Amino acid sequence: MANERNTASNQSIAEMLRQIGAYLAMQQVPFKPRAYERAAGTVEGLEESIAASYQAGGRNALMEIPGIGAGIAEKIAEFLDTGKVKEYEALKKKIPVRLDELARVEGLGPKSVQRLYKELGIRNLKELEAAARAGKIAALAGFGKKSEEKIMKGIAFAKGSGQRFVLGLVMPRVREIEAALAAAPGVERVVVAGSARRRKETIGDIDILAVSPRPAAIMDAFVSLPGVMHVIAHGETKSSIKIRPGINVDLRVVPKESYGAALNYFTGSKDHNVAIRQIAVKKGMKLNEYGLFKLGTPGKPDAERKIAGADEREIYRLLGMEWPEPELRENAGEVQAALAHALPKLIGYGDLAGDLQVQTNWTDGSDSIETMARAAMARGLSYIAVTDHTKRLAMAHGLDAVRIRQQWKEIDAVNKKLKGRFTVLKGTECDILKDGTLDLPDEVLAKLDVVGVSVHSFFNLSKKEQTARVLRAMANPHVDILFHPTGRILNRRPPIELDMDEVIAAAARTGTVLEIDAYPDRSDLKDEYIRMCVAAGVRMAIDSDAHAPMHFSYLEYGIAQARRGWAAKADIVNTRSLEKMRACLKK
Repeated sequence: MANERNTASNQSIAEMLRQIGAYLAMQQVPFKPRAYERAAGTVEGLEESIAASYQAGGRNALMEIPGIGAGIAEKIAEFLDTGKVKEYEALKKKIPVRLDELARVEGLGPKSVQRLYKELGIRNLKELEAAARAGKIAALAGFGKKSEEKIMKGIAFAKGSGQRFVLGLVMPRVREIEAALAAAPGVERVVVAGSARRRKETIGDIDILAVSPRPAAIMDAFVSLPGVMHVIAHGETKSSIKIRPGINVDLRVVPKESYGAALNYFTGSKDHNVAIRQIAVKKGMKLNEYGLFKLGTPGKPDAERKIAGADEREIYRLLGMEWPEPELRENAGEVQAALAHALPKLIGYGDLAGDLQVQTNWTDGSDSIETMARAAMARGLSYIAVTDHTKRLAMAHGLDAVRIRQQWKEIDAVNKKLKGRFTVLKGTECDILKDGTLDLPDEVLAKLDVVGVSVHSFFNLSKKEQTARVLRAMANPHVDILFHPTGRILNRRPPIELDMDEVIAAAARTGTVLEIDAYPDRSDLKDEYIRMCVAAGVRMAIDSDAHAPMHFSYLEYGIAQARRGWAAKADIVNTRSLEKMRACLKK
């Protein structure tokens, strides 16, 4: 049974599995690297703590998780019991490179990392940069000047992304902390504030507020949480800790009568707060983290009278404003809209009826079509589109025209089994080739219910070339959706060069739906482009990009992204029933 003191986060377990897979790929071990990568994705998407599951049910509980076989379960158990995995440690000694650093450089796969270590002794990002600047990488056969330049760009991006964390990958841990603090003695309220409450796609730290008549008890509980890497400060009403994967968490206990004002202040953004403080001043008031105060005659007894503070909505009401949803608070027009009582009615977190990008074990997903359908149904959805990759994506064992037709038979069988309760649509995530043509023939695309297209190659084309390539694909009469339009991967890969004004105009012209990919490290489209789509009347879809059943939980983050982009329910095609959604597609 697991050591009770070991409470490794799902993310740290996923990273361990991912790195074992990478080391095995360096040694050209067949099949296993992909199995470890899939298992890592599964663990990363779990809502429940894998450590808690192991504590409760041992190895059998681990093997009940889809994609976790006996061998991988053994590694996870060893990690939870001892904090280490012998095979992993041996692999790191054999090839002592900082995979966590080097993996952040776009285009630097395991085999390239191994070769750079073997031939140039490169172990980390610093040594990689030094070798590239010295021209040593360009001198290696198979690399050349262009590869070296690409690596330099990747290094610059990795360094520029800084220490920000992908929201959807840290929120499960944040919620564990929130729940643990809510159970502490005397706690009346606990809430996550800051950029996490605003649902920024990446966050730098975590702010938590609490109301409690016994602040010492909650502070003691906070600094004693499982998995704390370091206690930065332990005070009477404020404490700070560092948790895996290295993110700082601040906890403040505030008086009940100031809770609303403190929540407003610590939610931000800074620019939003400055703007509403200025409104308060114009109205003869003062707003700070303690409350909203009416200002009278200086020197008189009523010079400063508190008129609100316990309730955040009341503060906005007294300022003559609508209460803006936290996702809007970036001083990007929401203050003026709130003053005019003209804020948009945003899509709700329970408004999706279906998911139009789902991968299965026909390509790089972990589970069968039926398993994915039943998982979506358990989430309250009524339909999904199975959109496995096409043959151009060889590493994912993409489907050609023959295999996709074989897949249709399985989809028909699943639909027969689930008839009246759930519908699986026949779809594809078809690769856009370099010239803008597609990886499946039109005769196949014409028979699909949903045709999604995406860029998975030639990321470094010029803006003009890349835009023309994407526009040509969108012009195809069979193409319904442009998946993850800019191709970015947060903290790992910058977006492709696209003229988004042209892409959005083309979407309006051709009736192509633009996707908001909810997979946490994509969050693509970004909020700025979503707002442009809303203004242009371009419809969007929020999809999980699920590769495992638990990835349907990621839809929450796509909805958050849509809300940050001022999107309403009507702007998102898959908030509609199956029949009404299909009417939004080109077919």
